[in-house]
Amino acid sequence: MSEKAYLALADGTVFEGRALGFHGETSGEVVFHTAMTGYQEILTDPSYKGQMIVMTCSHIGNYGVAPEDWESRRIWAEGLIVNEASRVCSNWRAYQTLHEYLVAQRIVAIEGIDTRFLTRHLRDHGTQAGVISHEDGDHTRLVQKAQAVPDIQGRDLVSEVTCGAPYTWTEGTGSWLPARGSYQRAPLRRTEPPYRVVVYDLGVKYNILRRLVDEGCIVTVVPAFTSADVVRSMNPDGVVFSNGPGDPGAVSSVIPHIRQLIGWRPILGICLGHQLLGRSLGLPTYKLKFGHHGANHPVMDLRSKRVEITSQNHNFAVGWPSSSETNQVTQIETSWGPFQITHVSLNDACQEGMRGREVPVISVQYHPEASPGPHDSGYVFRQFMEMMEAFYA
Repeated sequence: MSEKAYLALADGTVFEGRALGFHGETSGEVVFHTAMTGYQEILTDPSYKGQMIVMTCSHIGNYGVAPEDWESRRIWAEGLIVNEASRVCSNWRAYQTLHEYLVAQRIVAIEGIDTRFLTRHLRDHGTQAGVISHEDGDHTRLVQKAQAVPDIQGRDLVSEVTCGAPYTWTEGTGSWLPARGSYQRAPLRRTEPPYRVVVYDLGVKYNILRRLVDEGCIVTVVPAFTSADVVRSMNPDGVVFSNGPGDPGAVSSVIPHIRQLIGWRPILGICLGHQLLGRSLGLPTYKLKFGHHGANHPVMDLRSKRVEITSQNHNFAVGWPSSSETNQVTQIETSWGPFQITHVSLNDACQEGMRGREVPVISVQYHPEASPGPHDSGYVFRQFMEMMEAFYA
């Protein structure tokens, strides 16, 4: 029998389970993720800094861990909560089991939890701080520890995950590139020289960089707080603001740089990048009750009425908490001209995308690079390429 472990929530709810991963104690905001696979990509997504992940799928770990599936240089999630973790794996690509991987990465986790009940609890009462402990069995003390965990709202987590210096990225998706129909990969008119793109690393996933390389870009990644003047001196053909963790309001120092770059070069914003673009345009952001975390979220493109199934990971959104009020906003007037709301969530009407009508800017709240998740939204990278092509035509 594995040793006992405990999960305590700030509202006083305590779960007893079994120890998994590295022996110790950890804390963070508890969120649930609805993907059935992709646990390695999820754990290494920097967007999960400050959070502990509940996997709603009841059985996790059966295909182990593979080097090709890293989405950043390490695990950023603070902890993992599962119903059952397989201690063996069957996969020719795997080099470790999930348990071995968590131990090597020093990640405290727990299994044997009723994750269906926990997910319903978080859905009904909202995300909240929690503590996983293999060391302390005192329920009262654990709840007090959970209540003392700093609120993720207002915390600058981007500075903890961004790169320390600029670097060039050259790896594409290679043999994992989806079928032609997924991305509508018609050749661009301009193939030489390739487009040079600067990516602001707000917590970027590797697959965003791979997809840009797939499209023929020379990719340079820069730290999150790189000034617009430095980026201008690099003279790229386009700029990407990546995904990242936490509250967009806590990284407002990035906004002046975004404002200086809007209209200067084509811009693509993804997830946190979308939220920061929204704040740069004067829109508010707000915290969702339990966030969007999963690989099965339906989103409608308001222009074509096409529905795509998307991969999502965010606790904050652009717009107003009232879905009815947000639903009525289809165009925003800004200093750079009108911006059109292009996508909405079919789950809760959350704003999921926008584009400039007079300036070359597109942004989406979801993750078009997937990994994990469906490939329905890969066309966003092609739209960015077409936007650069039109800008320089």
